[in-house]
Amino acid sequence: MSAIDPTRTWLGHPRGLATLFFTEMWERFSYYGMRALLLLYMTAAVGAGGLGMSDVQGGAVYGLYTAAAYMACLPGGWLADRLLGQRRSVLWGGVLISIGNLTLAASPGMTFFYSGLLLISLGTGMLKPNCSCLVGELYQGQSGSRRDAAFSIYYFGINLGALLAPFVSGTIGETLGYRWGFLSAGVAMLLGVIQYRFTGHWLGETGQHAHAATPKERVRARRWLTGSLVLLAIVVAVAASGLLRVNVVLLANAAGVAMVAVAVAFFGSVFFSRSLSVREKKSVAVIAIFFICAALFWAGYEQAGSTLNLFARDQTDRSFLGSWFAQGVHPASWYQAAQAIFVLVFAPIFAWIWISLGARGRDPSAGAKFGLGLLQLGISFAVMMVAAQLVLHTGHRVLPGWLLLTYLLQTTGELCLSPIGLSNVTKYAPARYSSQMMGTWFMGAAIGNLAAGLIGGEIGSGVAQMPAQFLDMALIGCVAGGAMLLIGRLLPRPVQ
Repeated sequence: MSAIDPTRTWLGHPRGLATLFFTEMWERFSYYGMRALLLLYMTAAVGAGGLGMSDVQGGAVYGLYTAAAYMACLPGGWLADRLLGQRRSVLWGGVLISIGNLTLAASPGMTFFYSGLLLISLGTGMLKPNCSCLVGELYQGQSGSRRDAAFSIYYFGINLGALLAPFVSGTIGETLGYRWGFLSAGVAMLLGVIQYRFTGHWLGETGQHAHAATPKERVRARRWLTGSLVLLAIVVAVAASGLLRVNVVLLANAAGVAMVAVAVAFFGSVFFSRSLSVREKKSVAVIAIFFICAALFWAGYEQAGSTLNLFARDQTDRSFLGSWFAQGVHPASWYQAAQAIFVLVFAPIFAWIWISLGARGRDPSAGAKFGLGLLQLGISFAVMMVAAQLVLHTGHRVLPGWLLLTYLLQTTGELCLSPIGLSNVTKYAPARYSSQMMGTWFMGAAIGNLAAGLIGGEIGSGVAQMPAQFLDMALIGCVAGGAMLLIGRLLPRPVQ
């Protein structure tokens, strides 16, 4: 493998950035294309090409799947560090995602369905964290501003894939059939794998090998991997045989309790560790607060694929451009592109705002930014409360503007919370726990995604209880946001 040629660039950056840009773009296209259809497919009648699940069952499966995709990032990173290296982890992750989507498309049977979701979750865990790490490693020894610029380009690729997917896979799935939509998502990831394979030499030696480890550590890692795969295969085989009957709603609730328990145990063990100074323990407490805020935020934000997706299908007037489609309405999955569009439009504006305020010495604290994010999330559900009341009182569907305004508020809230959270976890984390603390950020997202699925299933399509339920979520967001605004300046300064 040759070294990176500094004379060959892409947008002024190493050509390897293009390899990773398009790999992640196709992966996000595949993920969001499939996600836009998933709950619609599960809750559609069997005669309409769906699985005929109840809203509660479908929401539980949706939550388990999206949570698993985030949780799998932890073993995915471990596998790259210990055995495969980041390059091969990305490649095989993409292969698993492709196979998973093709499995969903192959048959409407439940065995194929759950196997496909499992494969996609495992593949996402292998590809997503390691692709991001490869971007960082391309810029070893270079300035922070150049690295930041590279991640900005990379972030654009993520949202470009998320923007295109609902219009392509969503339209195909809702017009030709859901399984055709899953097929398009699988083909998209396959395109990403092909381009990654044929342009991988642009990465030079970056991420080619696993981190240095002793022979004994490699043997132990292989044993752990083999044992885990055997155990997983046994569970899948028993479930497929029908010997193991699983109530997905109970499983989802149990998974939520387990993840919260693991988080409490982890933060407790770190906080009471004798190896940390008083200042470092205060920093751990701050990260724990950020973790709670993140879980609350994603529990609301990720309802885009559950509660709000069902609201788009059942309670939103989709007659605009309806003459283009046999059903007389445009696809409900189109609204899944709204958040990506708003990110692409407003991310540069928010970056400029933070820089401008910082230059004047008026940059809000991290706690205050978290508060603003949660406050906007709460206001977005107040908007949905009004929309649900209109449906209830008039008996008619509401205009799309209500959903679009909700997505706008949630996206501006995300821009206040998500990048700030990632940055500040690295700043506050004690050096010896830096990777594990970043893992807690993914766990917060996983808990939030699981909650979003469960909430979406409970709310479902019944409009009678929607105003009260949306009001509850609005109050949670606003109260949590207000509390963070009040205590934001009281939080200790970062360790690093």
